[in-house]
Amino acid sequence: MNQHPPIKRAAVLVAGSWGTALASVLACNGYGVSLWTRNAVQAEEINTQRRNNRYLPGCELPVGIHATTDMRTALDGAELCLFVAPSGAMREVARQAAPHLESAMLCMHATKGFESESLKPMSLVLAEELGREQSSVIVLSGPSHAEEVIRRQPTTVVVASEDIVKAEKAQDAFMNSDFRVYTNKDLIGVEVAGAIKNIIALGAGLIDGLQFGDNAKAALITRGLAEIGRLGAAMGANPLTFAGLAGVGDLVVTCTSKHSRNWRAGYMLADGTPLSEVLDKMGMVVEGVKTTKAAYSLAQQYEVDMPITTQLYEVLFQGKQPREAVSHLMGRVKTHEMEVIG
Repeated sequence: MNQHPPIKRAAVLVAGSWGTALASVLACNGYGVSLWTRNAVQAEEINTQRRNNRYLPGCELPVGIHATTDMRTALDGAELCLFVAPSGAMREVARQAAPHLESAMLCMHATKGFESESLKPMSLVLAEELGREQSSVIVLSGPSHAEEVIRRQPTTVVVASEDIVKAEKAQDAFMNSDFRVYTNKDLIGVEVAGAIKNIIALGAGLIDGLQFGDNAKAALITRGLAEIGRLGAAMGANPLTFAGLAGVGDLVVTCTSKHSRNWRAGYMLADGTPLSEVLDKMGMVVEGVKTTKAAYSLAQQYEVDMPITTQLYEVLFQGKQPREAVSHLMGRVKTHEMEVIG
């Protein structure tokens, strides 16, 4: 692995669970981290109590993290800027950050979703707002629950960029004995995998909520991976990416863990709880909901068959009952397995 000069200061935007966990990784690696938030009370809690109790209750944060509500302060002197805003807020946060970014600053994101209106991946949203080439943006993804990362439990992720030198710099910044980082040049494949797996996790939660058993969930995960692969291939991704950490790795962990917001949301939907009520109870962004709407449109745009996504779209936005959706999937016209993977 090539070695690059260490990044001494980093900015992380924003202070949700995943942003806070990744800020902790950087701080544990000896970097000074500015963690930006709009919430002054949250910033005060982080700075005085070393806690972010709304998102990561009971977890102590490293002393190298300093929270701020001022964007200029957050980015001052930073050599790396990590965007971890929800997909729906990414463009706004990037727009606020743009005037304060130096041209040499390493820019990356760790958000799994598409922009709802434009259907663009986060790398393209950042490129547009920051005035950079999409190929220079880095994405961090893979099987990684914030609740485990903050406790320094073993985790392995991937950083992807078409510019492998930039990916290696990000790898050097984040990698340590608890947090192993691989590189990948398939930016789009990693982003597609990270986004679509949240849809499949909603379905996994539904299946568990309906008590359909392990057989059904294993089938959902496997066929879900086929949907990810079909859409990714249509968008220009490398199919091998979906066999890696950003693909099958992230898919398995998100579909089988109660840490997953998307799994929990699907589980609550199974008993007929309205979507609006589920989202209110969650209290945090459930990316899979917006991603389902975006992926439904992308499937039509790229003429890709995505039956699981279609059924979840109808459950979430057209009032279809979960049991009816599963029955529809089970009753589809017979076909050959390999024909629907490619």
